[in-house]
Amino acid sequence: MDKKSEFYTLKGYKLQENDFITEAMEDYLEMLFRITNGQNKMRIKDLSYELNVKPSSASKMVSRLREHKLVNFEKYGDVSLTNEGIKLGSYFLWRHNILVEFFKCLNKDNYSLEQVEKIEHFIDHITLCNMEKWLKKID
Repeated sequence: MDKKSEFYTLKGYKLQENDFITEAMEDYLEMLFRITNGQNKMRIKDLSYELNVKPSSASKMVSRLREHKLVNFEKYGDVSLTNEGIKLGSYFLWRHNILVEFFKCLNKDNYSLEQVEKIEHFIDHITLCNMEKWLKKID
């Protein structure tokens, strides 16, 4: 029984990833790109409203994003995406939109934004591309 199992717990899979971006960071980048389209600035209070979090929580997360050079932000000022933030934010919004369309097609009236929000952090790029191809075929 020297052979190691191919299965891991969800935590085990997460530990294997080398990403520095958390699911929460993804949500913030997606929302920033959704609202600003990578062109404009946004106030912390507006970002916190859109994500249903406290302004202090939004401020802390934006500070973390700034440490990773994904946003420009001065305390009590506006937030804007850096070029890398735009790249990631646009990807996260694309990912979100693919899943929305997929589940609307699959579940019709039982589509759930909550389901998309939970799944989007765990699906890989290849699967998303295949979903997009499939959606184009059935359109």
